Amino acid sequence: MTNTEAAAPSLSIGEVAERTGLSVHALRYYEREGLLVGPVQRTSGGRRRYTSLDVDWLLICVKLRESGMPLADLKHFAELVRRGPGNEAERLQLLDAHRQRVDTQIQALEECRSVIAWKVGVYTEHLARGEADGLWDPTA
Repeated sequence: MTNTEAAAPSLSIGEVAERTGLSVHALRYYEREGLLVGPVQRTSGGRRRYTSLDVDWLLICVKLRESGMPLADLKHFAELVRRGPGNEAERLQLLDAHRQRVDTQIQALEECRSVIAWKVGVYTEHLARGEADGLWDPTA
């Protein structure tokens, strides 16, 4: 650990779990799977200590996973970042492909929402007129 790293405030695994919404178990899993871009520092007693950069990276990972990025793609992205400059075009390609998948999912959900909103309107109108009896009744 360098003097700069030693002087920077560090966070415990519990503090990082709180800030990221990840469980302590998930944080250990992310580390084991190579999803972090830097090595997690350890105290002399072996306890993990994280930096604010680790937290920033983990918050990105959380959003990528919440949006459905496959674990393999996230691992590949982390590996590219760890390698440093020179692979930005590959990173962009990976992120853009994911953005396109998310855009497709959003469009599909908007179509679903539209159908649901229409059906809510049908039921609302029928109930307001007192004509809801038998509305889509499979026994009728």
